[in-house]
Amino acid sequence: MAALDNLVVTTALPSIRADLGGALSDLEWTVSAYTLTFAVLLMFGAALGDRFGRRRLFLGGLALFTAASAAAAMAPGIGELIAARAVQGVGAAVMMPLTLTLLTAAVPAERRGMAYGIWGGVNGLAVASGPLIGGSLTEHVSWHWIFWLNVPLGLLLLPAARLRLAESRADDARLDARGTALISLGLFGIVYALVSETGHGWTSARVLAGLIGGAVLVGAFVRHGMTAQRPMLPMRMFRNRGFTAVNAASLLMFTGMFGSIFLLSQFLQNVVGYGPTEAGLRMLPWTGMPMIAAPIAGALSDRIGGRPVAATGLALQAFGLGWFAAVVSTDVSYTVQLPGLIAGGIGMGLFFAPATNLFMSAVRPEEQGIASGTNNALREIGGALGIAVLGSVFAARGGYGSGAQFVDGLVPALWIGAAVVAAACVAALLYPRRRAAADGGATAEAAGTPAADGRTLERVG
Repeated sequence: MAALDNLVVTTALPSIRADLGGALSDLEWTVSAYTLTFAVLLMFGAALGDRFGRRRLFLGGLALFTAASAAAAMAPGIGELIAARAVQGVGAAVMMPLTLTLLTAAVPAERRGMAYGIWGGVNGLAVASGPLIGGSLTEHVSWHWIFWLNVPLGLLLLPAARLRLAESRADDARLDARGTALISLGLFGIVYALVSETGHGWTSARVLAGLIGGAVLVGAFVRHGMTAQRPMLPMRMFRNRGFTAVNAASLLMFTGMFGSIFLLSQFLQNVVGYGPTEAGLRMLPWTGMPMIAAPIAGALSDRIGGRPVAATGLALQAFGLGWFAAVVSTDVSYTVQLPGLIAGGIGMGLFFAPATNLFMSAVRPEEQGIASGTNNALREIGGALGIAVLGSVFAARGGYGSGAQFVDGLVPALWIGAAVVAAACVAALLYPRRRAAADGGATAEAAGTPAADGRTLERVG
């Protein structure tokens, strides 16, 4: 449910715009309001679960998500819809990180690659079905039903979770309210400035205030993570080369991917002329491929390590976006689009599961909750930044006035998206090689901590 609502709105955007009105910035916020609150509260949600009980907080987050979905379905205007989407993100931020923490605890280390592959496949299914479900419901019923769909699911899951999940909490867990406030306000300021640039320009007071104020607050959050006794994100974790590399790759990959999907889903309807359902179906080779590729990638990461699998996936994703940027036009055929869709989809699938295995294996077991929250948060932050940055590029070079104008803005945005994902590939390659990890792993072996190749080093002696 949480992953589905990242992209379920994309194919409904033209219908939402026709029904509720709004400019490009409003459409960006219908997506970004969810991803932003989701991102900035993920680590806080994980900490709440550690402190007050994971099952209890999972149930609370699920209930809030379900209620906010109903509010979004009944929204009378674009402002109310954006507000409901923000509350949805809060609920998702509480429940989502707990799923991976519970999964890691339940599965033996030697089988986690496959387990993460299944988890990634479920997320891939959500990514795949998001545009298609959103498009089908919008065309055949109403865009309101992309949110009503969550309500019966939530009502069914609440008693199931209450009966089937065991309660657990972390010993001596604490909450970092100051850190949460700093990073939440800082990221909001930056994304708000990027989205506002479309209508106000880079030199306007609100854009400059958002960028400068947001950067100052994010800097204060970094300092807080270095000096506080129990910060929500200890900055010392970024001294770990593997942890830093995989999180940088995740941030950059989601920046390029989300921004591109946001624009391409509208291109297929506004320029090519597909209906919402047909647009969702035409995107399936891209969005649906992770459902197939992610479990395979998880098994491969167990055998050969996650680094080469994840880097290959990012390279394919960058190629797919570059292909689109090279061939897109007002009359481009679907056959010409297909290689880019397939390459991008396989690339996404090859990245998800190995990346999860890599970052969870790069930290000590007691830090896996923080690691999970950090990686999920950076992914969602990347999504919000991608929509804001690529949307800003699109608005500067094109617009909604005509098909040709839309393409004029789309092409440079896609090239930037491809470049960002290529940078993610470089970041993934900075993850320590397996041999280097084995050669330098004596300390880790003695302590029984995870190695950098995505597997746990066995004790020696």
